[in-house]
Amino acid sequence: MTADSVRWGILATGGIAAAFTADLLDLPEARVVAVASRSEASARAFAERFGIPRAYGEWAALAEDTDIDVVYVATPHAAHRAAAGLCLAAGRNVLCEKPFTLNVREAGELVALAREHGRFLMEAMWMYCNPVIRRVAELVRDGAIGEVRTVQADFGLAGPFPPTHRLRDPQQGGGALLDLGVYPVSFAQLLLGEPADVTARAVLSEEGVDLQTGAVLSWESGALASVHCSLVSDTPRTASVTGTQGRIDLPHGFFHPDRFVLHRDGRAPQEFTADPADGPGTTFRHEAREVMRALRAGETESPLVPLDGTLAVMRTLDAIRDRIGVRYPSETGEPELTPA
Repeated sequence: MTADSVRWGILATGGIAAAFTADLLDLPEARVVAVASRSEASARAFAERFGIPRAYGEWAALAEDTDIDVVYVATPHAAHRAAAGLCLAAGRNVLCEKPFTLNVREAGELVALAREHGRFLMEAMWMYCNPVIRRVAELVRDGAIGEVRTVQADFGLAGPFPPTHRLRDPQQGGGALLDLGVYPVSFAQLLLGEPADVTARAVLSEEGVDLQTGAVLSWESGALASVHCSLVSDTPRTASVTGTQGRIDLPHGFFHPDRFVLHRDGRAPQEFTADPADGPGTTFRHEAREVMRALRAGETESPLVPLDGTLAVMRTLDAIRDRIGVRYPSETGEPELTPA
């Protein structure tokens, strides 16, 4: 790492890795220097597509590359623990895609590993780095809508997804909750912290993953959050937070918004829009910039996506899965979850 650039390695070559890499290449301070896949052919094709100098046909080679400042882990969910853990143990800093891991046990292992080795670790919760979401959280913290009473958020896709798709594959951590529901849950916890209690219902697939899940999260303050995710219906994908003195509404695509509307008692609605200088809300550049800022500052975690917050979200996701009866093959033999 120099004053001018941060060197990135990309672990995995799927669609999310390609989208993230394309955004990195638009950042003058970022250099993508290596990519790894379990398939050497896939790694080479990815490297040729993006002009990356080094391509590895195994994860370990990337993890051991000392000319990499940070690794972006973009494997399917079920491999996050192994991939990120390999990189951390080898001394690499890591940005790991969401959901961080399959469960809080795995997440805790990664956090412990990062802290043991003094490495930077962050969940790629790009929503938390979005400037518009940050403004919403700031207004709520400053009491712009009074005391928060309710949060509502949903994320659903119509599909249909065949049983062979990764979203329905238990071996890959499939299901609506981990892939989509992590956004509504993370949004609620950004504003209210970890809930005191969780209730949930779901419709499960023949493979045993959730096709549709609804949950109510509650806090000792009396606040409630209603969150929903689906692989069988194209939901509005909106969010709102209501307080004792007003409400904030976020439009379709609430997790990467470019605007929101603030409603306050006795005042006309006020629309806030993204600063054009920040770039589009759909970009991954915000989280990449935050990672590079933190690395240059010598920080081992980001204040925007703190590790304790990631662990808290994973505990809630675990609690929801406990209520709806979703358990992954790799979890067989683990003790039952303690109800939240």
